[in-house]
Amino acid sequence: MSFLFPSPTITLDAALRDLAQGSPKARMAAAQALGDVEEPTEKRRAVDALLRALDDDRLEVRAEACASLGTLGDASALPLLIKRLDDGSPPVRQNAAIALGTLAHPDGFAPLAQALGDGPADLRFQAATSLAEIDQARAYDPLVAALEDRDPQVVAAAALSLGAIGDARATPLLVGKLDHADAATRFDVAYALSELGDPRGRGVLVAALGDTERAWDGVDALARLATPDDAEALGRALTNKHTPPEATVLAAGAVLKIAPHSAHHDAARRVLLAALTARKTNVRGLAVEQLGEIGGAWATVPLEKLANSGKGADLRDAITAALRAIEQRAAASATGGA
Repeated sequence: MSFLFPSPTITLDAALRDLAQGSPKARMAAAQALGDVEEPTEKRRAVDALLRALDDDRLEVRAEACASLGTLGDASALPLLIKRLDDGSPPVRQNAAIALGTLAHPDGFAPLAQALGDGPADLRFQAATSLAEIDQARAYDPLVAALEDRDPQVVAAAALSLGAIGDARATPLLVGKLDHADAATRFDVAYALSELGDPRGRGVLVAALGDTERAWDGVDALARLATPDDAEALGRALTNKHTPPEATVLAAGAVLKIAPHSAHHDAARRVLLAALTARKTNVRGLAVEQLGEIGGAWATVPLEKLANSGKGADLRDAITAALRAIEQRAAASATGGA
């Protein structure tokens, strides 16, 4: 049982009671919490209560009930989740579509395909993602059709799903969308192309390295393409003051992986070592992770110093793993291994 229910019987009953009789806020919280039930008997009780909650008069309760039913993974929820695709509230129908994708049951495919074709824009957007989670091969054709959708967010979602599917037939179709009028859609198309190994969206990805919202994904996509041109672009991002710290650290690790002897080699090392003393824990943790993947002897002392400081208290297991990985690489190199 989840830590949300320290006393399984009493607190589960309380959540079920709140879902049936509580205030709107309490019902919403109960619907959310019931998605964490794991014990089979209690899970059945939670599913039954959540199915009833799909008819709640408050949209936030119905939305949380959809989400939790998807998490619980019980196929008996399919008919009522499909019904909620026609809910009058966008958050409810979106969460119903998400849940159907999470359940990944074949019976959810046709209703989502129909929703992608003629549903409201918010539902078409989510259906594009959920279809690929159910059946990638069947999803290809409706997703290709959705590339012509009038809503740019739907086009973007379809492009990302096609990239995730990995069918090379989508490549020329996606290239044709690189000149889409919407900037966010152009970026998602370029990202999808990177997943297909096509570099023709590189210019869009490079331009996003100074964008707070898209820099991380831009680095991720360029690192996936992994050519010297991509390493050069990532190297320039190391000194771009507009690139967020997390994306800068990720870029530094990518540079050292792709082109360890490039002109940006020293700058990448400096970025990673400086990040070990960053104020934000997530930045320090990301630096530790990257050093575990590509660090050498030059990273050992700084990592040990972090481990012995207050800033390293929550990262000691990760630091230990990074130091072990560095040691193993050094041993393999000494013996002529990979």
